[in-house]
Amino acid sequence: MRRSIARSLPLIATVAMLVGFAHPALAAPFFFTTGNPDGLIGTLSRPASGATIQTETADDFILSQPTRITSATFTGLIPIGAPLSSITQVEIEFYHVFPGDSDLGRTSGPPTFSTSQVPTRVNSPGDVEIGAATRDSAAGSLNFIASLINPTFNVANTVVNGIHPMPVQFTGGEGPTTGQEALLSVTFTLPDDLPAHLYFFRPEALLSSGNFLWLSAPKPPGAADLQSWIRNDDLAPDWLRIGTDITHQGPFNAAFSLTGTVPAPSTLLLLGAGFVGIGAYAYRRRGR
Repeated sequence: MRRSIARSLPLIATVAMLVGFAHPALAAPFFFTTGNPDGLIGTLSRPASGATIQTETADDFILSQPTRITSATFTGLIPIGAPLSSITQVEIEFYHVFPGDSDLGRTSGPPTFSTSQVPTRVNSPGDVEIGAATRDSAAGSLNFIASLINPTFNVANTVVNGIHPMPVQFTGGEGPTTGQEALLSVTFTLPDDLPAHLYFFRPEALLSSGNFLWLSAPKPPGAADLQSWIRNDDLAPDWLRIGTDITHQGPFNAAFSLTGTVPAPSTLLLLGAGFVGIGAYAYRRRGR
């Protein structure tokens, strides 16, 4: 036994060296951004609180490989004069693209998948968020830091209360406004592991007074990009297109970024082969 272990040491040492050299390649960095706000529109994205109902804005992103999302940023307006400390809660969810997590029986079916409330669900977020994908500062599953980017920022249009089912979904928006541009930097205490797919990112921020309006951003490059959607608790589980349905402008995208890591399967295979080699060597030694 002692002699067999001794003769195995060179192979064990070799695999240990492979592990050490391969470790930096276990995960590659991931980063996605839509860029800086363009000042075209600000849309309400706020959790329910007291007598106020929840309003959600969501915009899409694509993952070409399985990815672990560890942090995010999103940029919005808070009222002039409001301190950053008035941002009391941040919540983030991820959604599959319709028909994922959705009740097709509620819709008219192809090609529009309309409902009694909205003209289409094609390329919208799903009815409900992905499984356990909710991250909430109130529950301790994320931490956030708010930073002031610009004390005065103007947007040409807004959507806050004008979110109505058909046939009155078009409002034109609620007009321009001015606020403070704030960047919310979020770190997940529990990372989100997502397979390769197209998803929607939905952040919300609660203020002790006033509303957080998520700012729009230019369309990122890529044919897979979809426009941003919005709903409130009265419209749920359906969604409306901010540009095409509500304002007849746009279509719009939203200002956010995602950071994480992408596993390296080739490294895992290398390590697995090494440990299989150790097992086979030990088996041969026992069989002699």
